[in-house]
Amino acid sequence: MKMTQARKPGTIAAEIFTAIIFLLFLFPFLLVFINSAKTAFEVTQYPLALPNRWGNIIDNMVKIWTSESVRYPSSLLSSTIITVCSLLFINLFSAMAGWALVRTKSKISSVIFFIFVASMVIPFQIVMFPLLSWFRTVTVGTGVRLLRTYQGIILSYIGFGAPLSIFMFHGFIKSIPLELEEAATIDGCHKHEIFFKIIFPILKPIQATVLVLNGIWIWNDYLLPLLVLGKGNDVMTIPLAVSNFAGAFVKQWDLILTAILMAMIPVIIFFLFAQKYIVKGMVAGAIK
Repeated sequence: MKMTQARKPGTIAAEIFTAIIFLLFLFPFLLVFINSAKTAFEVTQYPLALPNRWGNIIDNMVKIWTSESVRYPSSLLSSTIITVCSLLFINLFSAMAGWALVRTKSKISSVIFFIFVASMVIPFQIVMFPLLSWFRTVTVGTGVRLLRTYQGIILSYIGFGAPLSIFMFHGFIKSIPLELEEAATIDGCHKHEIFFKIIFPILKPIQATVLVLNGIWIWNDYLLPLLVLGKGNDVMTIPLAVSNFAGAFVKQWDLILTAILMAMIPVIIFFLFAQKYIVKGMVAGAIK
């Protein structure tokens, strides 16, 4: 019977280092969870101590859910609508654009792809005020209201989320053999049938990666909804609602942290369901 080899000191050191990094990464989430079960006084005076009564977390959730100033149920609905619609359009349009750019071999397609890649490095702060000005111009010219509406914020997320998504789809699609499409063409399939029946189902791993990356960003984003939607509007996302607990002189840290915990739960559940596709989708495009 073979004896188990002793682990090398380097392996043990790497495991200890990994465990330390994991604990450091988990520490902020643990603080949010612990302080969600405290009163505002306990959060400010004893932030690292365990709560005296864990039932406070339920009381805080009830306060947040029933608060008239925050309107958490409607904010949750708005965040869900904005996130789901944005992800659906980003996923579909980016996949179509990536496929078209890969299969169209021309200088124009190369230039368009380069423009998408270059747009990823442009800071959002540079374009946020021109974006508002353009939205107002569109409203005046067409009568379609974009500011403080669902269509405006969803259109914004499509524009800002498409470049990275197209880049990822582009790399993944290059690994798909062209012979699959040629065989489908011989069988009489049209372009749209080739994409939706053959290419699109193959893109599931990279789709999951795109959905997770963009979903976390859209769900947690604060600055873009603040610019496009503003505060005190009927359409208000969860980050905007949570910010109402932070006033100029008083900050309700117990409710802020509890609201953050409530906002984290849907993202964590979504991530757990999609995690098996994430690594596969991230590395698949690098192999041709």
